[in-house]
Amino acid sequence: MNVQQLIDKLNLEVLVEGDLDREITDCYIGDLLSWVMGRAPEDSAWLTVMGNINSIAVAVLADVSCIILVENAALDAEAKAKAEAQDVTILQTEEDSYSLAVKINELI
Repeated sequence: MNVQQLIDKLNLEVLVEGDLDREITDCYIGDLLSWVMGRAPEDSAWLTVMGNINSIAVAVLADVSCIILVENAALDAEAKAKAEAQDVTILQTEEDSYSLAVKINELI
């Protein structure tokens, strides 16, 4: 499944449009950035509440397919600009991490 298909199937809001053709092969939930950096699988959808510039750096280092901000977590302006520059897709949903992860798992 690619990022665009995930957006369509789960009605996710696009905050920053990166590579929507990128494949998603896994899902990872985490808010402790140093933990995510070392453990998030490549090509995963990363579910978090961290919408700051540091999360963009972690997404690039971990090579995730997209960041999904859960529970309507905010994306700050500095992070948005960095995500656009780094081609990092950032999505948003009102759902909690667990509920969304279950749905993603069923789709991939």
